[in-house]
Amino acid sequence: MGHKRWPRGLSLRGSTFQFRVRVPADLRADFGCSHVKRSLRTDSPSLAMRLGRQAAAEIDIMFEERRRVAGLAFEERLLASNDNVGVASTARRSSIAIVCDDRVLSPSRETENRPDALTLSAIYQRYLDDPTRRRCARTMLAHVTTRRVVEDIIGGATPIADITRETCRDLFEVLRSLPVNYNKKYSNVSARDAAAMGKSDQKVRTINPTNLNAYMARFGSLLNWAVAEEYIGRNPSKGLQLAETVHPLDRRRPFSIEQLRRIFSAPVYSGCKDEQAGYALPGSTVATGARYWVALLGLLSGARLNEICQLDVADIRLIEGVACLVISEESVTGGRDKSLKNKASARIVPLHPILLQLGFMDFVDRKRRSGAFKLFDDLPEGAKGFRSVAFSRWFARFLVRSSASAPQTCYHSFRHGFRDAARNARIDRDIVLRLGGWTTGGGQSEAADAYGVGYHPQVLYDAIAKIEYPGLDLTHLLQR
Repeated sequence: MGHKRWPRGLSLRGSTFQFRVRVPADLRADFGCSHVKRSLRTDSPSLAMRLGRQAAAEIDIMFEERRRVAGLAFEERLLASNDNVGVASTARRSSIAIVCDDRVLSPSRETENRPDALTLSAIYQRYLDDPTRRRCARTMLAHVTTRRVVEDIIGGATPIADITRETCRDLFEVLRSLPVNYNKKYSNVSARDAAAMGKSDQKVRTINPTNLNAYMARFGSLLNWAVAEEYIGRNPSKGLQLAETVHPLDRRRPFSIEQLRRIFSAPVYSGCKDEQAGYALPGSTVATGARYWVALLGLLSGARLNEICQLDVADIRLIEGVACLVISEESVTGGRDKSLKNKASARIVPLHPILLQLGFMDFVDRKRRSGAFKLFDDLPEGAKGFRSVAFSRWFARFLVRSSASAPQTCYHSFRHGFRDAARNARIDRDIVLRLGGWTTGGGQSEAADAYGVGYHPQVLYDAIAKIEYPGLDLTHLLQR
């Protein structure tokens, strides 16, 4: 993107964008410089443009605050603000430093932390930037999505001290009628207006109770943090949750044997027209990439969908002579495109004997020889950086086309089925939990579980080799 197309004030310094704005004439003596600038900490032009608009509003707020402190009347401040960049009413604040002629500028602590000066947006940014909280990429994405919706409904410029129980109840009621993916279906429509559509039209699919409660829980965690940091005295959203009508154990079910038979006898496995639009039509082509292997890996490893889809070729290794999946956020190339749900998710999972018989290691070797970095590079990288998003949507369609769809089942049902198969094989519970990345250990003593380096790969292989699904025959896959 050429610099002439960048918005006013945006520039590239090295590989990082920065935003620069002129100091109004009436404040130059106070600031001691003619311009202020802010590093946007990104090399992405599209993200820099959004952050630039945010920076303009935040700097506008800072100018307005300096005038207020100086004692200017409202009319004088309004007149002077015409010389600024940005609109204060839509301001969002962040913790990125503002620099004036290479000097870091910041409001005085008294001004910055005064209750009526702390906006919801400012508190949100401090919460997300808190270095004492470690969040994986997916969790951070969920918080960012929640922030966007909450600020749309409540208003990012609303002082944190003005958020009351009634404010939170209003947020709750709007969320109850919020259409699924409203920002994609109704572009340029506010969350509140989209919710009005969802409330008036019974055909519009709205977010389910689980997602609604997840929004409220994440917003509640922000307010709990604000209480702990003494920005507010109490959490006004406490207890605002919709009663679940489905028991947690019934939200997801393992695939039945009949469903598994239909999945693994579908044209993708028996022969389809092609691997793209013709995947559900009979033909002579057997899938070779993600559409063939990801479901099999889920069935025989119990790994989460994203853990599988983000694998590097280098993540399939021989460890002490055992072929394993190495599930980790780390990359041998130094890449940072992987994420895990929690600390326990980092683990090794030996390949099931059936995967070895089906030629999975031959597939890996072909990818390695081709110079591929990602094991499933045939999956597009989603807008949020997760290859699993595209596969999840395709798999939902695949279940329908293969007549394997049923209530409470989805890709995650493989994980439920793996857990049941491990129970039926009487595999030691501690080993199962480690194979699946469910916890750090057996649950008796976290301190004890922290000692040592864990099970030998051969022990884990001997355990996973016991996983079987009576009634499911995969021998036809050996003939491909």
